Amino acid sequence: MSQAVSTGARSRLLALAVLCAQTLMIVLDQTIVNVALPSIQQDLGFSPSSLAWVINAYGIAFGGLLLLTGRLGDLIGRRRVFLLGMIVFTAASLLCGVAWNAEVLVVARFVQGIGGAASSAVALGMVVALFPEPGERAKAIGAFSFVQAAGGSIGTVVGGVLTQAVSWHWIFLINLPIGVAAVAVALRVLAADRGVGLAAGADVPGGVLITAGLMLLVYTIVEVDGHGWTSAHTLGFGALAIILVVAFLVRQARAEHPLLPLRIFRSRTLSGANLVLMLLIAAMFAFQYHIVLYLRQVLGLSAQGTGLAMLPAAASIAVISLVASARVTARFGERPVLLGGLVLIAAGVALLAVIRADGSYVADVLPALLALGIGFGFAMPALMTLGMRDARPEDTGLASGLFNTTQQVGGALGLSVLAVLAATRTDGLAASGVPRAVALTAGYRLNFGVALGLVAVAGVLAAVTFATRRGAETEA
Repeated sequence: MSQAVSTGARSRLLALAVLCAQTLMIVLDQTIVNVALPSIQQDLGFSPSSLAWVINAYGIAFGGLLLLTGRLGDLIGRRRVFLLGMIVFTAASLLCGVAWNAEVLVVARFVQGIGGAASSAVALGMVVALFPEPGERAKAIGAFSFVQAAGGSIGTVVGGVLTQAVSWHWIFLINLPIGVAAVAVALRVLAADRGVGLAAGADVPGGVLITAGLMLLVYTIVEVDGHGWTSAHTLGFGALAIILVVAFLVRQARAEHPLLPLRIFRSRTLSGANLVLMLLIAAMFAFQYHIVLYLRQVLGLSAQGTGLAMLPAAASIAVISLVASARVTARFGERPVLLGGLVLIAAGVALLAVIRADGSYVADVLPALLALGIGFGFAMPALMTLGMRDARPEDTGLASGLFNTTQQVGGALGLSVLAVLAATRTDGLAASGVPRAVALTAGYRLNFGVALGLVAVAGVLAAVTFATRRGAETEA
C-alpha cells in the first residue's frame, strides 16, 4: 500500500515537473528573443518597423487563443490539449531556428504562439487537479509560480549567452530537446481525462468572436507605440475589439451551450483575483522593461551584465516560492500572505521611483529587486490559489485560461501605457536641454510612480475582495 502511494506521489511530482518545464519554456521564449533582436534584424533583413513583429506575431496568437484553448481543455480533455500544444510549439521552434527569411520567422512565431497558448492555458488547471490537498497544492502552485515569475529574468541571461556564444538560431533550437523530452514524459505521467464533451460547450460562433476580439485587442495594444493612443488606427481597432468582446459576452448569455459560462464570474474570489492580477502584472511588466533600460542606458551595463544584475530578483522569487510560501500560507492563510507580498512589492517599486541618474546598482537597484522578488514570491502563489479556489472541476481549464489571458492583456496594456508616459516625459525634458541620462531617469521614475499606484489599488482591491480565512470557513 505504501509503495503504491509512493509511486503515485512520484508520478504526480514528475507530472508537476513536466508542467513547470513547459511553463518555463513558454515564459523563456517570451523574453529570450528580446536580447537577440539586433542579430535577427541583421541576418534576416528586417526593417526597424517590421522587427517588432518577431515579438508581436507570437503575442497576438498567444493572447488571443488562451481563453478558447483553456475551455477546449475542459471539453475534450486537458491532457490532449496540453500535448497538442507542446507538439505544435516544439515544431514551430524548429522552424523559427532554421528560418531563412523574415516572413518565415514571423509565420513560425505566430504558430509558436498557438502552441504556447494551448499548452499554457490548461497547465494551471492540471496542477490544481493533480494536488487536491491544500498543503500539497500550495507547494505545487509555489513551484509553478516560480517558473512563471523568474522565467523572464532567466530568459534575459540565457538569450545573451546563447546569442553571444553561438548564434540567435539557438534561442529557438534549444526548445527542441526540452520539448521532445517533456512530451515523452507527459505521455507517461499525465493521466488521461475525457473532458465533459464538445456538446457541453461547443459554441463555434462564440469561439470565433472571442478569439478575433482578443487578437485584435492585443494587436491594438502592441501597435500603440507606433501610432499613438489617440490615432484613428488605435481608436478604430480598439473599438472594434471591444465590440467583438461585447458581442461574445452577449452570445454567451444566450447560447444553449456557451463556450464561457458567465456563471464563472459569480465567484467573488475568481473575479477579484483576475482584477488584482491584471493590475499587478501591468505594474510588474512595466518594472521589468524599464529597469532593464535603466541598467543599460543610464548605468551603462552590457546585455549580459544586465541579465546577471536581474538574477537577485529571480533568486529571491525561487527561494520564497519553492521554500517559504507554502509554509507561510499554511500558517496564516492566502489573504494575509497576498497582502504582505503586495506591501513588499509596493516598497520595491517605491524605491525605484526615487532612483537617480548618478545612482549605483548596489545602492539604488539591488534593494528594490530583493523586495520585489520576495514580495512576488509570496503574492503570486497566494493569488493563484485564491483565483482557482472556487473553480468547478469541469471549469478548471477555463479558469486557468482566463488567468493566463488576464496576465497577457494586463502586461501588454500596462507596458504600452507606461512606456508612452515614460517616453513622453523623457522627450519633453530632452527637448528643453536636460542631459540625456537625467531625462531618461525622470521618465523611468514617472513609470515606477504610476506602477506604485497600480500596486496600491491592487492591494486595496485584494483587502476588500477576499474573505478572511475564518470568514471563508464559516461561509463554507
